[in-house]
Order: sequence, then structure tokens, then C-alpha cells
Amino acid sequence: MQFTKPMIELVYEIRRLVPSDMKPAIKLANPELFSDLQHHYHHGANAVNKALIKELFHLAGAPWPARLENPAAPVSSQTIKVYRGQVQAEDRPLVGDKHSTQKDAQEKQRKKRIYRGRVIEY
Repeated sequence: MQFTKPMIELVYEIRRLVPSDMKPAIKLANPELFSDLQHHYHHGANAVNKALIKELFHLAGAPWPARLENPAAPVSSQTIKVYRGQVQAEDRPLVGDKHSTQKDAQEKQRKKRIYRGRVIEY
């Protein structure tokens, strides 16, 4: 996500006003920043923090303001991983039968190997 100057100032102001145990999570480098702020918005933010978080989410754009209004909105089915500085989105396995998930994981591990950053199947 690209942060604009007003968004950066709002993040700094929110960080200044949140409780001290939450301050390490409120930083621009945190990929879960908006999820953490959404959780704080619904669980224990004062009126000033709620207004600042709401403004930040409106500046952020499309999916974020809707998530503030509906806390039970489903999150994307992808996880974000960082490999050598590059951000990659990978699909999460569906929550279901644990046996089938373990079986799929074993099958993937047997058939695919990664060699020098490339997937090799054998």
C-alpha cells in the first residue's frame, strides 16, 4: 500500500494516542497495520482514536471503510509473505478437515522442491 503524507501523519497521531502495549504494532512497516487498527477500533478505542482510525481508513480506499462498518467481514483468502524483500500473496488453505489438509501438505512436500528459488517437481 502506498501511504500519502496525511495518512502517515494520522498513523503517527494514532500511535501517540494508543495504549503503550499496542505501540510496537502501530508502525508503517507492519503489514498487519490496518487489521490491528480495525481490532483496536472495535475493542477499546476512545472517541478520538476512533475518529482518527476512521479517517485513516477512508483515506486508504476501497475495502477498508467497509471493514470498519462490518467487523465480521471476511478477510481475503491470501497470506502475505516477504521473501528477500519482495511481498508475495499466497492462497491460504481452507479450514476444513484436518486429515485432508495434512494429506495435501504431505503430497505437496513429496512432489515439489524448491531449488535456488524455483519450484522443481519430480
